[in-house]
Amino acid sequence: MPKKTPIEVELAWAGEQEQSLVQLKLSSGDTVADAINSSSLLGRFPEIKLGQNRVGVHGRLVKLEHVLQAGDRIEIYRGLKVDPRVSRKRRARRRS
Repeated sequence: MPKKTPIEVELAWAGEQEQSLVQLKLSSGDTVADAINSSSLLGRFPEIKLGQNRVGVHGRLVKLEHVLQAGDRIEIYRGLKVDPRVSRKRRARRRS
């Protein structure tokens, strides 16, 4: 079994009222789920639901099983309140 080396990653969450950026030290082979579970974010922000919120690394959607590399930036995305198409239609109506 290969020896696990330490890696550093960053975890970002932007809620409606508060944002958080956490630096984490993990082991090579750890996943996005491992990083989120080892952070304090789930306790601080109960609105984060691992099975529901989408996640990404450097802006690209990934699964929770995605294996991390040193320097990765993990982002937890929250759902949209309004469909962007509906929002554009409302803005267009207000302008005319």
